[in-house]
Amino acid sequence: MQTIVSAKHKLIGVPANPAVVNLFPNGKPHRFMDSDWLLVPHAETEVYLLRKLGFEAPAPILTQYAFPQTVGKPAFEVQKKTAALLTMARRAYVLNGMGTGKTKCAIWSFLYLKAQKRATKMLVIAPLSTLQFVWQRETFEIDPNVKVIVLHGDAKKRRAALADTSADIYVINHDGIKVLESELLARTDIDVVCIDELAAFRNKSDRTKAMVGLAAKKPWVWGMTGSPMPNAPTDVFYQCKVVTPDSVPRYFGHFRAKVMYPLGNLNKWVPKADAVEQSYDVMQPSVRFTIDEVQELPECIERFVDVEMGKIQQKVYKDIVAHCQSAFTNGELVTAANAGAAMSKLMQISMGWVYTTDKAGNSKTIPLDNFKRIEALVDAIESTDRKVLVFVPFIHALDGIGSALTAEKIDYATVSGATPAKDRNNIFNMFQNTSKLKVLLAHPACLAHGITLTAADTVVWFGPITSLEIYDQANHRIRRVGQKHKQQIIHLQSTAVERRIYKLLQGKQDVQKKFLQLFADTNEEW
Repeated sequence: MQTIVSAKHKLIGVPANPAVVNLFPNGKPHRFMDSDWLLVPHAETEVYLLRKLGFEAPAPILTQYAFPQTVGKPAFEVQKKTAALLTMARRAYVLNGMGTGKTKCAIWSFLYLKAQKRATKMLVIAPLSTLQFVWQRETFEIDPNVKVIVLHGDAKKRRAALADTSADIYVINHDGIKVLESELLARTDIDVVCIDELAAFRNKSDRTKAMVGLAAKKPWVWGMTGSPMPNAPTDVFYQCKVVTPDSVPRYFGHFRAKVMYPLGNLNKWVPKADAVEQSYDVMQPSVRFTIDEVQELPECIERFVDVEMGKIQQKVYKDIVAHCQSAFTNGELVTAANAGAAMSKLMQISMGWVYTTDKAGNSKTIPLDNFKRIEALVDAIESTDRKVLVFVPFIHALDGIGSALTAEKIDYATVSGATPAKDRNNIFNMFQNTSKLKVLLAHPACLAHGITLTAADTVVWFGPITSLEIYDQANHRIRRVGQKHKQQIIHLQSTAVERRIYKLLQGKQDVQKKFLQLFADTNEEW
């Protein structure tokens, strides 16, 4: 049923049927188009009640808030709809795809609630890489008068920063919650909690326990992630414990039994036929939009390039495989840890640098004859006139690849876990906004969240990574709003192990895509 809205007077008009009159006895009668209407405040409570009666009532933020433009760009409709959900639901999930502007949605929503005196201060829990470069920058672009304080450094520095009560928004990394758990609980003026990359809390851990405890005491809790189920349907359990704890059973085992079944005596669990649907049901209320609903982006193609290993690589690789086969045949204990270590070693050999330690505990990197892989990388870089992201799963290989790029006179910068936050931000800015740097060479975990690098149109995976979440996030650094060029994602591979890992990533993607499509099919007009 239709309603009419007066944005200027913050009123909503509803046909004056008996149910409406009984529900809003203080409503103002109004004659409109030869019909009796009732005028009631256009506020969140009234909208919620009207929707229960079947009326189409828009969220007040959609008519009462002038979404500030950032860098000359107005808010997209999907961003407004996302903000509508956040301001209508005290606990909600934003499962929008990478590059859709989830950060802006959260900032707009908080500023609206603050202006309405329904919220006071917001705590953002975000990946370390996005604390300053993303949250501080985007808040400044929206409103430079909004004060943001980053809670980073040792415990003493974090506590001192939190003690500054003049801030509107505090930003802390995921693990920082454990450090300031008691202090954050004591800050009752912090009434909005926004968790950026909620999937970081999908496993049982001390930081998840701290996050659950903190969220339980705060009136507004928003969980944001584009990858809610990177591995299995059970990934959603602890995320729900944070945001909507009443939507899932008390114990993990009970939820696992609902969505999975054991496979024989192998201690392996397999999703039930309706696992995706059940996982969707517990992550409500939610909204899901994709990057294609924000902006029609040019095509992105994927390529898998086979690369021949050098003779030394082949020999070392075969020796490791033979050793593993012998251990299995002879009945030696083959644990998951041993198997993982062997797979990691095989991947290192395939890429051309092996990390090892001697009996004295001294570590070193052994280079192998990976000339063909380097050649394939250079060919991929030279195949585009634009910039290139090169992801390397092993940190010890970064220096070797960097030396090869230097020999080819290719300008590059390297980002790893050892790169200070300030230096990272400078590198990102130089790569994205200047003509310097052809290549950004990085460990994928360091570029997995929130960073826009649309100056590049090519991603090269020097080798595979096993985490679907990091894989998806890293690829989307180039596929974001503002990308105007056709993109390509190139995967270098030499061995059966690498091909298998890429195939497994594609398989996990299929499950997650099915899960996310449920949200996309049922987006409500919040």
